[in-house]
Amino acid sequence: MNLFASEEHKTPLQLPIKDGTVLYIPSFFSSEKASEYFTRLTTETPWQQDSITLFGKTHPQPRLTALYGNNSKPYSYSGITMLPKQFTPTLKEIKCDVEKFSEVNFTTVLLNLYRNGSDSNGWHSDNEKELGTNPVIASVSFGAPRMFHLKHKTDKALKHKIILEHGSLLLMKGATQENWLHQIPKTTKRVAPRINLTFRIVY
Repeated sequence: MNLFASEEHKTPLQLPIKDGTVLYIPSFFSSEKASEYFTRLTTETPWQQDSITLFGKTHPQPRLTALYGNNSKPYSYSGITMLPKQFTPTLKEIKCDVEKFSEVNFTTVLLNLYRNGSDSNGWHSDNEKELGTNPVIASVSFGAPRMFHLKHKTDKALKHKIILEHGSLLLMKGATQENWLHQIPKTTKRVAPRINLTFRIVY
């Protein structure tokens, strides 16, 4: 049984967007390997639910998170500051495959657990100062497919959406974070849990 997607299936699809680069690889990991990683991450990860402050109001973050890194540098967003734990063997395996494909050596990964359709991630850019200029963000998905939305920051007519599938990899590069917002919206559909890993470099 081949637990890894073939090189043919790793051919990236480039989204037709301007002012940035977004690549999508639907079957970066085989279904079998993705399911194995989903199970391992579900049980191995010490998930936490922080409170976020938006527009002066504080409320529980609508998903569970965890942060890992190969350095001790914190990562801050929406009034939350997270300190990284050391990479686990499972995360090192995933990181290695993502780095080989993307040709980027990441320092940090933020994990998100979307428990059901009520869990979400609102419009934002990964443009925190500790990520530097034109950061590369590598987003791996395990579990239930969820819709991913993009919209341009200044040209309101420019919008895109794509379903992030089990075992997929989405790469955002160049000026994407400077010019685009993205989100995982809530859904009224009954959906199973999804784990998302976003690899990045924290300076």
